[in-house]
Amino acid sequence: MGGATSKARTGVPGLDDILMGGLASGRVFLLEGSPGTGKTTIALRFLLEGAAAGERGLYVTLSETAQELRATAQSHGWQLGDNIEIFEVVPPESLLDSKQQQSLLYSSDLELGETTKLIFEAVERTKAARIVIDSLSEIRLLAQSSLRYRRQILAMKHYFSRHAATVLMLDDLTTDTLDKTVHSVAHGVIRLEELTPDYGAERRRLRIVKYRAQGFRGGYHDFSIGTGGARIFPRLVAAEHRSKFARQSIGTGIPAFDGLLGGGIERGSSTVILGPTGTGKSSLALQFIAQTVATGGKAAMFIFDEELGLLLERAKPLGFDLAAMQANGRLQITQLDAAELSPGEFAYNVCVAAQDPEVRTVVIDSLNGYQAAMPQENSLILHIHELLQYLNRQGVSTFLTVAQHGLIGDMKTPVDVTYLADAVILLRYFEADGAVRRALSVIKKRTGKHEDTIREFWIDRGIQVGEPLTEFHGVLRGTPMLPGDRPPPRPAGDE
Repeated sequence: MGGATSKARTGVPGLDDILMGGLASGRVFLLEGSPGTGKTTIALRFLLEGAAAGERGLYVTLSETAQELRATAQSHGWQLGDNIEIFEVVPPESLLDSKQQQSLLYSSDLELGETTKLIFEAVERTKAARIVIDSLSEIRLLAQSSLRYRRQILAMKHYFSRHAATVLMLDDLTTDTLDKTVHSVAHGVIRLEELTPDYGAERRRLRIVKYRAQGFRGGYHDFSIGTGGARIFPRLVAAEHRSKFARQSIGTGIPAFDGLLGGGIERGSSTVILGPTGTGKSSLALQFIAQTVATGGKAAMFIFDEELGLLLERAKPLGFDLAAMQANGRLQITQLDAAELSPGEFAYNVCVAAQDPEVRTVVIDSLNGYQAAMPQENSLILHIHELLQYLNRQGVSTFLTVAQHGLIGDMKTPVDVTYLADAVILLRYFEADGAVRRALSVIKKRTGKHEDTIREFWIDRGIQVGEPLTEFHGVLRGTPMLPGDRPPPRPAGDE
């Protein structure tokens, strides 16, 4: 099996995980993608990783100049030391002289042969263990026919094999995108793609198309490029992660609310807080965070919709001193921009936060903002499913807020995730006695019994939950009906 083969680590965060350790040593690999997808950045990181391990590296460039490549490395804070040589393949001087140019066929024959000879001489001279060829599009153009191109690639493969070099061939797909010659010859194929949404930054993703005699993590994996190089976010597979923890109920600190929940929320479960905008979904989520911190745990909150400073300011009069929780290291709040964030990167950030064994609660506020980061609704359901399963298996209680369309009456949800959650808390506005009030109910809880009543709640120096509203019906429709037209009772002291 390929598992016994030594591996050449790429040094790209996340990529070696997807490749199950790296690239098989002494083999030829293809890294393909349109211009701007990050091939050069990954290739340079591959050579730097080898240099750090004492392996000589050779970057053969047929398109970019050595100066351009060094500038690219410097933009990421990298210095190409003595162990890495950049070799520019330039056409012979005779080919640059128009007076000495021969027929097109003869000229191309000469140039292809000269190019191959120069590459092989550079390999002999440097004794490089890691080699990058940039790019195959130039060789394909020089070959002019599929047969000559295939023969040339095979010759190069056998040559590199005799030298036991690990080779990364780059292809920018600017000539013949249907030509799969190198796919059949290469030991493995990595494809980079760039997607441009209607709004927001471009999204990049990676897929391992082929890897002979070696398992790998299949499917698409989001990645980003910033200062320091590329970072791959391996697709989350919840089944690979499981930890042991004691399943116990976590209360809210509000007796009436705990009664509605049948004692509280079980650790390692997921809860959707559902309701129209302004009903207090985020405030309820903050109550769970505050109780987690009060009982000695940690919490993480990911916000898409609200500006962080406004959240801190708004929460303090409600009794939630989020800034103090942050200062004490008990709460991590991350503000996210859906237009700049890929789903894979978001899942990665959540998983990193959940790896702290003291983190017991994660709040995602809201699904509507998360959905904006997703190009397809079906993919959103799959991403949420894997993320919730992962968090559940880490013993983390997850709270996901969802804003419904509409205020009173018939409500519509942008995407239905209630069947994925272990508990669903439903919030509603209703009109009574000329005033707009809020109602709270638990419509689902897998992990135990809960009240099936509807309670009024209000926000006054914290969350207050009243007694069950048993004297009327129609609250969930927004139009309550009372015998004798009596208004619903309001608790004493409410303003």
